[in-house]
Amino acid sequence: MSGEVVASARAAFHSGRSRPVAWRRGQLQALLRFYDENEAVLCEAVAKDFRKPRQEAIMFEVEFLRNDVRGCLNNLDSWVLDEHVEKNIVTLLDGTYLHPEPLGVVLVIGAWNYPFQLTLGPVAGALAAGNCVVVKPSELAPAAAQVMAELLPRYLDPAAVKVVLGGIPETTELLKERFDHIFYTGSGPVGRIIRAAANTHLTPVTLELGGKSPVYIDSTADLPTTVRRLVWAKFINVGQTCIAPDYVLCTKEVQDAFVDSARKQIKEWYGAEPKASPDLTRVVNERNFLRLKQLLETTKAEVAVGGDTDQEQLYIAPTILTGVAAEDPVMQDEIFGPILPIVTVASRREAVEFVNSRDKPLTLYVFSQDKEAQEDFKNNTSSGSMVMNDAIVHLSVETLPFGGVGASGMGGYHGKHTFNTFSHRKSVLSRDFSWLGEYLGETRYPPYQDWKLRRMALLLKNRKIPACLSLLPYLLVFLLGLASPRLLAGATSAAATAAGTPAGTAILAYIRALLGSWLP
Repeated sequence: MSGEVVASARAAFHSGRSRPVAWRRGQLQALLRFYDENEAVLCEAVAKDFRKPRQEAIMFEVEFLRNDVRGCLNNLDSWVLDEHVEKNIVTLLDGTYLHPEPLGVVLVIGAWNYPFQLTLGPVAGALAAGNCVVVKPSELAPAAAQVMAELLPRYLDPAAVKVVLGGIPETTELLKERFDHIFYTGSGPVGRIIRAAANTHLTPVTLELGGKSPVYIDSTADLPTTVRRLVWAKFINVGQTCIAPDYVLCTKEVQDAFVDSARKQIKEWYGAEPKASPDLTRVVNERNFLRLKQLLETTKAEVAVGGDTDQEQLYIAPTILTGVAAEDPVMQDEIFGPILPIVTVASRREAVEFVNSRDKPLTLYVFSQDKEAQEDFKNNTSSGSMVMNDAIVHLSVETLPFGGVGASGMGGYHGKHTFNTFSHRKSVLSRDFSWLGEYLGETRYPPYQDWKLRRMALLLKNRKIPACLSLLPYLLVFLLGLASPRLLAGATSAAATAAGTPAGTAILAYIRALLGSWLP
């Protein structure tokens, strides 16, 4: 089955149907219609999968994707243009540029926590780049997956876009096929499996993984604003967000003030009984619920806020832990749930060292008005991204590529970065058969001589060429045009006095004199 799907998509690509910009634009416009005409259907699907509130569904799924496609449509004509690059002296008369071409047939394996955004966002960029796409939605969000399988073929070219449903067996079979790129969003352990499978065909991969994204708060931070922004970022989708704040680093004094303010904020937003709030999502399934519950049962930390659970409803209250040790079970892996541990540190230097002692995170959040502190974390830690004095909002900026580093992933996307991910930037040098270009390059030919080596070394020397010299080819043509009657007259005269001397030789001798004494 998977072999037939991939073969069909490859046949469509080789037919050339996905290459024209008009086809790409048509697919993007159809994708935008899919979002516009099925907003309620998409919201209903994620509500069914894990009770995602409508506002979160609109904000993080539908509207995010609309803007993503709008960006592709607004910029597609410029993205597909050749990008001209700098030249050296030998190639001043040539065209040198990067030509974006589609990779071919690509596989997009989506995630369950934002099933539409994290699946169809990459698909839009892949289509903009002119690829055919095999889409594998996550089986852990079955309602959303079913919507994509049923409705996408009604909007997108079914020969070029294939949706494959199923779980681990179906994904395993897909990974046996040869793709030109694999884009995966999910956990680190599965990311390693994806990469190992891709190595069989030397297929490049983009891995959007995750990890424990730290938060640092110091005493200069505006605490009420910090609390609002962090509580919101942590508990949207009940922490089931790859860039959710995973743990907080701060002093004991900041911790006490933060916890007191956060407790009040959670009550204000979600009520005295958060389980009754319509604004809290549920954990996606029982397996993940039990994993999170076990973290609460095995931690040696103090539950300062929340801690309540209800297995029947897959509910875990917004929870804050204090007195957390680095060795605590809750600090070993990405939490991916509504539990926020606070680890106290004595200084900013200790916080930096703590971050650096662990895998590189997907993102890092610093809440501080101290510019020195901001620069310290920016320059002395490594993470996929970094946000100062807010959280998660960097996803709204399509000019900022989103992606990890090290264990948190490889590659990036959003906006043009998605287009680039699914494109090969082909290096192109275009040269004509002009006699001048051939003359300048003749030193490469045998018989080899010292003067040829000296000239070639001079011509190829890596130097900063003034931008004005990019006009040199046009200037040379213009000057030669003006001088051609005189050159030809001189060459004719020389030929009359030295029978057998071609006019071109006389012209070259004249040019040699103009170019300088270093030419023999």
